[in-house]
Amino acid sequence: MTHDPLDAAAALPGPRSRRLEEMLRVDHAGEYGAVAIYRGQRAVFDALPHKAAIAGEIAEMEAGEIDHLDTFDRVLAERGVRPTLLSPLWNAAGFGLGAATALMGEKAAMACTEAVEDVIEKHYAEQIDALETDDAEQDLRQTLIRFREDEIGHKTTAENAGARQAPGYGLLSAVIKIGCRGAIRIAEKI
Repeated sequence: MTHDPLDAAAALPGPRSRRLEEMLRVDHAGEYGAVAIYRGQRAVFDALPHKAAIAGEIAEMEAGEIDHLDTFDRVLAERGVRPTLLSPLWNAAGFGLGAATALMGEKAAMACTEAVEDVIEKHYAEQIDALETDDAEQDLRQTLIRFREDEIGHKTTAENAGARQAPGYGLLSAVIKIGCRGAIRIAEKI
């Protein structure tokens, strides 16, 4: 029996497979980071009885992100895709960002949510577009559509809670968005 090198080459992961792995890795990392941000915010607000209302809102958004993270945990396991090697960093950075913005006040915490969700919902939109004609990935595409709608809802909640009235909103939002975009690029590869 001879070994056909073309068959072996066909079994190797190609550009499409690598791109899907990158998409899943970064989506998992993003949801992991979002959960950490909300946990950091709740660590501050849960300690202040007069902040129970905002803590409750944040807990609701966190629950949505936990659902997303659980889904990506399952999808990564099913597809044999490794998560980012930087999960401990995303956990610490996310928690720190959440706690720091909560210490700055409710509006700053909501500005953080608004900035993160703005980047993430646009990122999901790009992925949804990329999967539009991929018949084999329509289930994933539908999941991303649902998750994007959830992220838009979180962004709207943050805007309605006064995110744009946070002290230094423009700078705070810009720095967080730059950080999110950088984290996306890094998490795709590492």
